[in-house]
Formats: sequence, C-alpha cells, structure tokens
Amino acid sequence: MKTHPPCRILVVDDDESLADALRSFLTREGYSVEVALSGEEALAVQARTPGICLALVDLIMPLTDGLALMDQLRKRNPELAVVIMTGFGTIETAVEAMKRGAEDYLTKPFDQEAIRKKIGRVMEVFELRGRVAELESNLSRAAPSFESLVHISPLMQQVVEQARTAAETDASILLIGETGTGKEMLARAIHGASGRSSAPFAPLNCGALPRELVESELFGFRRGSFTGAYNDATGLFASANGGTVFLDEIGEMPKEIQVKLLRVLQEKELKPIGSPRPLPVDVRIISATNRPLAQLRNEDLRSDFYFRIATVIIEIPPLRSRPEDLLALIHHYTRSLSERYEREISLNRPALELLLHYSLPGNVRELMNVLESVAALSRDDPQVITERDLRPLLPSDKQEEVDVSAIGPTLTLEQWERMAIERALRRSKGNRTQAASLLGISRDTLYRKLREFKEDA
Repeated sequence: MKTHPPCRILVVDDDESLADALRSFLTREGYSVEVALSGEEALAVQARTPGICLALVDLIMPLTDGLALMDQLRKRNPELAVVIMTGFGTIETAVEAMKRGAEDYLTKPFDQEAIRKKIGRVMEVFELRGRVAELESNLSRAAPSFESLVHISPLMQQVVEQARTAAETDASILLIGETGTGKEMLARAIHGASGRSSAPFAPLNCGALPRELVESELFGFRRGSFTGAYNDATGLFASANGGTVFLDEIGEMPKEIQVKLLRVLQEKELKPIGSPRPLPVDVRIISATNRPLAQLRNEDLRSDFYFRIATVIIEIPPLRSRPEDLLALIHHYTRSLSERYEREISLNRPALELLLHYSLPGNVRELMNVLESVAALSRDDPQVITERDLRPLLPSDKQEEVDVSAIGPTLTLEQWERMAIERALRRSKGNRTQAASLLGISRDTLYRKLREFKEDA
C-alpha cells in the first residue's frame, strides 16, 4: 500500500453502497477517507474534520445538488479540490462544474484505474503545493542576515549596502520592487541587523485582509467592543512591541487606517478597539510595494503618511536585470533541492540558457517554484533538469526574451559564469570558501569551475 501526504478525502453520495465501495477502494490505496450521504452531512464533516483537501461529490443529490455543495465547501476552504461524480447523461453539467472550479469529474460506473489516476494527480498537486510552501518558508527563515542573501551583482550590492546602513538607524523604510524580488527577505535581514533583532518581526500583507478587519488586526480589541469580540485580542503592533512590523502591499492600506497608523508612529501609542485608554508601543515600520512610486504617493497613500513611512526608500531591481544573480540563485536552489531530496539535481546548459533569457516576471519566487516543480515530480538520481522540463512551466505569453544588450554586453553562458565568479572572488578578497557561499554553490563546484576556466585559457 502506498504512503500518501497527510490529506483526507471526503466522499459525498446519497447512494450508501456506492459511497462505502469508494471508501473501501480508497482506503486500500492508502488514503484517509470520510463519507457523507448528503450535502448537509458533508458540511458538518468538513467543519469537524481537519485536513480534508479533496472532495468527491455526486452531482445529483436530493435537497443540495453537487454544484451548490461544491460552492459551499470551497467557500469554507478555497484550496479544496473537488471532483464531480456523474452519470454519462450529465457529462455536460460536469464540464460546467469544472468551469466553476471543479478539479475534474468521474463518470459512473466507475473504473478503478481512472479513479486511481485522477485522484493521484490531484494528490501530486496537493503535495507539490505543500513542498513549495515549505521551501519558501525555509528559505525565508534561512535568510535573517545580509550574509545569507545570495547576490553578487553590482545592482544588488548597492541595495544591500543601502539596507545595511539603514538597519543601523531606526528610520522607517519603504522597499519597492516587483512581486517575488525578495522584499520580505530583505526586511528580515534589516531587522536581524538592527538593534531590535531580539524583539519580534511581525509581517502583514495589507491586501490579504478585508477592510473591516484591518483595524482590529493591527491594534487589537477589547472584549465586547463589537459582535463576536468574546475575548481581548492583542493586535499586531502590540505583539511586536520593541521590534519590527513589516507591512507588505502598503498601497492596499485603507486611508482611514493610515490616519490611525500615523498617530501610532508619531505619538508611539495605540488605542485598541473598545479600550478607554491608549497603550504605549514602540515599533519600527518597514513597508513594501510592487506599485510605481508615483502612484503610491499621488493615489494610494495620504501624503503625511507616505512621508512618515518612506524616510528611506530602497528599490530592489528585478531578477532579469541582474543575470549574474540569476546564475548564483539557480546554483543555490538546485543545491538546496539536492539536500532536500537527497539526490543530485542540476540543470544542463540549454536549460540554463533558457532561464537566462526568460523574463521571469515572478522573479526569485517564480524561479524557486519552477525548479521545485520539476524536482518534485521526478525520482531520477542524478536528475538533470532540461529545457524540455522547464518550457511547460514558463507561460508561453511570457516567454519573451530579455534584451540582454540593455543590461550590458551580450555574453555567452560561460562568460556570465566567469564574470559571476570573478565578482564573488573580488568581494571575498580571494577567499574561495566565502566566494562559494556568495554564489550559493559548494566549494568543490567553485574549484571545478576555476579549473575549467584555467584549461580553457
């Protein structure tokens, strides 16, 4: 029996014998299964059972039909995958269900191999998402210092030097950069190098909260201050007292909350919802945005609030403008993946060339996810990632080539690698161990590259 990720399957069908048959089959396949014989029972099972990531839902049921139930289940858990079960006569409706968000459909009578394949595919996606999220979290936690940031390009060296200098002060910082450029990682590095490093680092994505919840999330509330406030709650600022609050997507912050935040920054005190008196609070603000600075100043933020949070402005360049860092990051992530999966993972030359000339609109985050996706779906040891592996993961409408000539001279891959290594050696003053660390590669790999360059010369 196979071992599957910690994910439970919910089978919903008013035909008890069919539901039991599915439960028996899926249990033999190694899955944990819950069964519900109606829509109402399915919602109750979902509410009391953690870890349900897939629901097999019969299309035709009394009281609550499959489409309506799918909507209710996914409203409670937007990440839930739903597979619709239907007879041949209602396949058109099943296709419509997929347009509304269903992952797939199964036709009755069931074919065990079809069930095995379709559910296996859904589970692979579920497992992949979990691994990507874990890798993102691990990499984020692994970079609390500037030394842990993989970079060798002059552009990023300038960014890091600005951040180092700003970290020594208590000034508010605004980080500007495209999605996926590593704004939170840089913010964590600034916090780690500051005098507040022993206090909490509290991140918040301003665009992820409904407007009506922003104030209570930031400032907290007192019991009874509004319907549903059954206990006191400590807000983000109070919980990070003495430390750093990182406000991502600051342009999404409602302007009525900006006024209250301004008072917190100026007076160093906040007032929880329903509290008769203010509380002292001392935090440093690091904000981030992927919007143009002009839009942020003129449209999204009050001018007084903007000037308060943007004492220091640091712009992080996109990855496509610093191909030396791209090579270093590729080596760093393949090395991390090799350690994670306990097998050798690398890219061949055409794959490296493809990534070097791909625009990477998602920047570092996209690069990391693409490499993780290929590695997670292979068991080869050693695994050599090819151009053919990468192309399906790079959206065709975004596969325009980067104009490398706009960045600098057009170089071959070998020349880019040589330039990256030379810069790393200069930064480390000839220390090859430190240079390998800057490049995100092992010392043995660096020595091998140096030997190759010497032989070519």
